[in-house]
Amino acid sequence: METLRDILDAAARGVFPPADGRTTVVPQASHRDAGVLAFTAHSVVFTDEDPGWVYDTLRATDCDALAAPMNPRFLAAFMERTGRGAETIDALLVAAPLPGEPPLALRENEDAAHSRVGYARGRRDEVRAWTADGGVLVTGRGVGGRLEVSVEVDEGVRHRGLGRLLVTAARHLVAEPLWAQVAPGNARSVRAFQAAGYRAVGSEALLLPR
Repeated sequence: METLRDILDAAARGVFPPADGRTTVVPQASHRDAGVLAFTAHSVVFTDEDPGWVYDTLRATDCDALAAPMNPRFLAAFMERTGRGAETIDALLVAAPLPGEPPLALRENEDAAHSRVGYARGRRDEVRAWTADGGVLVTGRGVGGRLEVSVEVDEGVRHRGLGRLLVTAARHLVAEPLWAQVAPGNARSVRAFQAAGYRAVGSEALLLPR
């Protein structure tokens, strides 16, 4: 059986589920993470709930099959069924590792008290943090065991390209594809990731324990 990690690894290589308008249901890779991935004309629901319940509930949304997995009615039913909560539907981006040294000086700090680090520790495993003058870079293993990155730039040094440098630097620190979940409304962050070579592959609604 194809696993969530199989699907993610293939997407990182540019190989996607068939654009057939269908939805695939796969088991959760961990108790922490359930949710929905939407690729071009194909969605993936990762949950330990009965697949029959998923398909029945999708049909009950009474909307186009392509849109049903991200429809608020389905997501609300999914949260009620699982007792989970959700924050937003994110754009999902991925980039390959880069050779050589990062383009700016970084200091690894395992004990960083930054709010971005605390946020990551609640949602990822094997969290590592680096600081630069005016910003912080965090990596950790999230959905399906994939390696994820997030950054934050201090208010006083924004609009100077530091966000792009940080997400570029992250690609020099890893040896596998690096994933990012970005709220589509955060246009500045979306632009920074795209300028650093991350490519959009889909969208994701992540459901976490309350």
